[in-house]
Amino acid sequence: MSDIPTLRHILATCRTVAVVGLSPQWHRPSHFAAKYMQTHGYRIVPVNPLVARDGGEILGERCYASVQDAAQALAAEGRHIDMVDCFRKSEDIPPLADAAIEIGAQCLWLQLGVEHAEAEAKAAAAGLRVVHDRCVKIEHARLFGGLNWAGVNTRVISAKRPQQLPY
Repeated sequence: MSDIPTLRHILATCRTVAVVGLSPQWHRPSHFAAKYMQTHGYRIVPVNPLVARDGGEILGERCYASVQDAAQALAAEGRHIDMVDCFRKSEDIPPLADAAIEIGAQCLWLQLGVEHAEAEAKAAAAGLRVVHDRCVKIEHARLFGGLNWAGVNTRVISAKRPQQLPY
């Protein structure tokens, strides 16, 4: 699902995002995208087993070893994960799709270049919205007014900017 109304709805309603494969290195795409989303009011939940092993943080948030660990910790706070955003290789997606289904996420988002038809179909059959081969940061900027200032063709035709941003 990647039509404009669907993407707008996902980005407006999925405010807590587990970023699987979030790197602590500022120059990595996962870090840059997560920082952008955090700046725009999203709660970022880092999932990186190597950083979590040492009890580390990324972007000021505690890092978790798995999506399930993150969901359990947030449940203790009375919160839940809305979106599982995957910065992993395509072959790593099936267990992440299963985890997203298990925790009751609303959306499974696969970043640029990431696709896995079987895992996507399974997640969709379980009621999740699935987006593949797209970047959360790019789509947010495109749909909510962050790219058109630079003269980028966003393929969103409108004489007006959105009056209310989702944050």
